[in-house]
Amino acid sequence: MGGTVATEVREAAFGCAAMLAEHNGGDTVVLDLSKLSTWTDFFVVTSATSSTHLRGLARRVEEYLGPLGFSPLRRPGLADDEQWCLLDFGDFVVHIMTAEARGFYELEKLWFGAEITALSAPTAPASTAPASAAPARSE
Repeated sequence: MGGTVATEVREAAFGCAAMLAEHNGGDTVVLDLSKLSTWTDFFVVTSATSSTHLRGLARRVEEYLGPLGFSPLRRPGLADDEQWCLLDFGDFVVHIMTAEARGFYELEKLWFGAEITALSAPTAPASTAPASAAPARSE
């Protein structure tokens, strides 16, 4: 932590961020704190649309990172109306927040010196059939 970052840590953090974006995590970003912090290298930050979505994303994070050998240092107990879930994996920290909490705490502004990489969900390929095409009718 702080300085040189192991490739597997970088890949896990960015892979986790991509997975969150694919599962409708909003405005997913990775903040590279390796030159600013001695206690962690990355923050992964994403927005959830509801507390249910937040809990689901937190579960997905653990399901994604577990097989890669990463587990949180502590498992948070999440209430039904939770606004923020912090999953600390040591070398990186995942923040899943409602839009309200994210707007209030503004982690990206707090860590303004960090290099920020935005990730978005891959877009579905465009359909090859024209939108106005109707199914053929058999008579």
